[in-house]
Formats: sequence, C-alpha cells, structure tokens
Amino acid sequence: MRLAKEVLQGNIKATARLIRDVEDELPSAIEELKALYPYTGRSYIIGITGSPGSGKSTLIDMLIDVFRKRGKTIGVIAIDPSSPFSGGAILGDRIRMQRHATDGGVFIRSLATRGWRGGLSRATANIINIMDAMGKDIILIETVGAGQAEVDIINFTHTTMVMLVPGMGDWVQTLKAGILEIADIFVINKADKKGADELKAELEAMLQMSAYSPQAWKPKIFLTEAVNNKGIDELVEGIYQHKEFLIATGGHDTHLKERARLELIEVLKSSLMDHVFQIVNKNNYLEKLIDDLVNKRTDPYSAASDIIKKLAQEGKL
Repeated sequence: MRLAKEVLQGNIKATARLIRDVEDELPSAIEELKALYPYTGRSYIIGITGSPGSGKSTLIDMLIDVFRKRGKTIGVIAIDPSSPFSGGAILGDRIRMQRHATDGGVFIRSLATRGWRGGLSRATANIINIMDAMGKDIILIETVGAGQAEVDIINFTHTTMVMLVPGMGDWVQTLKAGILEIADIFVINKADKKGADELKAELEAMLQMSAYSPQAWKPKIFLTEAVNNKGIDELVEGIYQHKEFLIATGGHDTHLKERARLELIEVLKSSLMDHVFQIVNKNNYLEKLIDDLVNKRTDPYSAASDIIKKLAQEGKL
C-alpha cells in the first residue's frame, strides 16, 4: 500500500503513478484503491460539459484562480477523446492550464475516454476517489462535449454546469440531448458575442415551462467571458449557492448514496465479466459459440443462456 500512503500525504508523483496504474487496469491498483476508499467523500465535485469550442478549459482555468484565492485545493480531471492510434488523450487540456502547473494546491490530469460512453473515462470514478483521498477540496471534471450520452456526468458530480455559446444553436442540441434536465447551472460563455441575451431569454422561457416542485433547485443562468475573466466570481457564488442548497435539503447525502450505488454496480459488472471470460475462454468455448452465431446455428440470447448454464454447472456462479 505504499502508493496509497503517499497519496494520503498529498504526494503528487505517487498520485500520478497510481492514476496511471488505474488507467492501465493493473491488479495492484485495486489494493491501493481499497486502502484509499475510507478517506473519500470529502471533496465537492463539479462537472462541466458543453459543445467543443464553448470554452470549458478556459473557464476551468479561471475557476481555479477564484477557488485558490479562497484557499481551496483543486483537482482537475480533463477528459479528452481518444486517439484512434495510441488510445491516448489528443486535446491536451493541461496546456491551457499550464500556468497552474507549479501550484502545489492544484493537480491536473488529462484522461482519454478510450471509447467509454458518456464523454467520460472508465477510470473516472476511481480517479475522483484518488484526488478526494489526496485531500482536494474541489474536483472539477471536464467532459469531452455535449451529446446524447453526456448526461452520465450527473452520476459523478454534486453540481453540473452546462456551457452554451451564442450563435451556435446549442440550446436546440441541449434539448435533444436531455442536458436541460441535468444542468444545475447554465453558463453562457463568450457573452460578448451577439445573441447572448437572446439565448439567456430562451433558456429562461424553457425553464419556466419546466415543472419544478417548490422544494427543487431551479437552474441558474450566468453570462461569462472566460477568456476575459468576466462573470467568474458571480458563477462561483452560484456554485456555492447550489452547494448550500444540497446541504440544506439533504441532496449532498443523497449524492453520496447514489454514487456509492453506481460504483458498486460498475465494479460488480467489471468483476463478473472478467470472471465470465476466464471461464468461457477455456477450450475455445467462446470461439465455438461465436462461430455458431456467425453461421446462424444459434442466437446471442441462447448463447448467453448457454454461458450462464455452463457457469452454473461448473459451480462458478
């Protein structure tokens, strides 16, 4: 558990090493994660999603400034699309935040999606826990971009921000993707562009038509110019208002419970699939089933049922 002990002490090199091991799915990383888990659940997690080019990385760069001035330590998980050749992250969000590289209170990590759904990385939950155990007060997660699967980010965060830009038709895509329902805060970035006020008015109209109970949080809308550092302080105040709302209404505890449920289910799925493949790969059993599927001698449903029966017969289920 050497890495876990060093992570708890805030060691950046050990943290980077453990994150790499988690991404590479090394068995040794599981033991380290087990040791860290009791020290998680203390960070406040903020998700930022939105279309490519909306300025997510620049906004995060400015948010880091404001939070650091308030004495908060920051972890950033910037999730990039994967290179089809290397499997690595290709946008390099850390370049945009390079000025924070020498700040010991800021830890930034770019992750590749590696084909994982929802604009997130398969390792995201584990890396949140690592940064949490490391002692980061706030963890910022930047997803790949707005799309049909971006709603997955709500499973990881306390506050979810959706970024829009005037003149790009983003609000239409937002409706299509179902992101309107997950946003705690809307950020209209590049607010100096024509159409910002119109976009805000359209969002306000849509929110008024939405059915919110009196006890529910109604999403707030903020205009920002991240590149010019305008509107960031007001946005941070909005984040703190949402945090206070969650604490007052019990939403913070609900988030912890739901995230624990998600983590357990995802780990269970992964463990079960690993176990299944260890069994069915023996004696080319899986390959024979696949050949039967290709030649239409069976179907996926019957094949899956056969695998379950085989596991039960061998006492492995």
